Amino acid sequence: MSERVISDRAPEPVGPYPHAKRVGNLLFLSGVGPRKRGSKVIPGATLDAAGNLIERDFAAQCLSVFENVRIIVDDAGARWDDIVDVTVFLTHLKEDWATYNRLYAEWFAGPNGPCPTRTTVEVTALPTPISIELKVIVELKN
Repeated sequence: MSERVISDRAPEPVGPYPHAKRVGNLLFLSGVGPRKRGSKVIPGATLDAAGNLIERDFAAQCLSVFENVRIIVDDAGARWDDIVDVTVFLTHLKEDWATYNRLYAEWFAGPNGPCPTRTTVEVTALPTPISIELKVIVELKN
């Protein structure tokens, strides 16, 4: 048995899927990007009139993604500390690696962080002009 999770605070999905799905004692988040709810604006991205990326602030996008993940986890009734696995998709791995690792350590690996397993891959593109997307699995303990 599974249950879909839709957050009224997280950015709307860009396709026909829920923010997350509960299956047994696990919560599987769909890919989470940096957009904010109710807007097509991407924090840390400047687009031209045609929607092409002309300038990006990777740190701003990264922090926005982490906050969106936190919102979905919270709205699903789970806890940040119960995150067990993170898959990271980066469009500029070599360029963004140091910044990503630094910010990830602050949010996930610090003394109060969940310290999940992690896989990081470089992709040529994501569905919108973003530089990062996270796929997260949470163990539900309540």
